[in-house]
Amino acid sequence: MTRRRVTVTAERSGRWWVLESAEAGAVSQCRSLSQADAEMREAIAYQLGLPEDGFDIALQVIPPQSYLDEIAAADRLRLRADNLAREASAARAHAAKTLARDNGLSVRDIGQVMGISYQRAQQLVAAPPQSA
Repeated sequence: MTRRRVTVTAERSGRWWVLESAEAGAVSQCRSLSQADAEMREAIAYQLGLPEDGFDIALQVIPPQSYLDEIAAADRLRLRADNLAREASAARAHAAKTLARDNGLSVRDIGQVMGISYQRAQQLVAAPPQSA
């Protein structure tokens, strides 16, 4: 037999978290999310006619819109940073290839010029061209 799982939503309202279980018809509030389980357990048990230890609570936090906006902005910045890192990596490989092709430098010399190990210089020289 699988244990019953009751969903409780938590949404910030001022200094409180408003807790609601639509399926149990129970509503409450608490100051901290760590109090949500204890705050809702008795009410849910009563409403559903279950023992307090006879079900699990799945807490679903509804974050404030300001948080969602800031996370979306951070994700956009992360994507830009990842793209710039790929471009920088491709530019370093191109620079190493230029040293080898146009100046005839060995990978050991390329490593010295670029301040990297000769093994890393070899990787850069051997790297396939990046498509834009």
